[in-house]
Amino acid sequence: MKPKSTHSLKRVFNATRYSWQGLSAAFKHEAAFREEIILSAIMLPIAFWLDVTQVERILLVASVILVLVVELINSAIEAIVDRIGPELHELSGRAKDIGSAAVMLTMLLTGYTWLEIVFL
Repeated sequence: MKPKSTHSLKRVFNATRYSWQGLSAAFKHEAAFREEIILSAIMLPIAFWLDVTQVERILLVASVILVLVVELINSAIEAIVDRIGPELHELSGRAKDIGSAAVMLTMLLTGYTWLEIVFL
């Protein structure tokens, strides 16, 4: 019997490779993700530069990362819907709209978090 740790280690390497491929695909094919990456590259260093408490810094960073996570999920939903077919369908449109709404809500949360911590 082969040791499980070798199989688990290979699985971790594969998962890391697949995750990197996903990030690369999102960056290559999704303009919104590229824009959010640029904003993150500005906002994250600012979050570490600001004189805030550790909890506030965690909230600033987490809110920015959450936008990227939800954008990746939204992009995955859009890719699946587009893969099904180009024809217009109420459920396809609803899925895309709901994914977009999720991104918008996380952006609003990020804006509110930064407003409360940095500006008020």
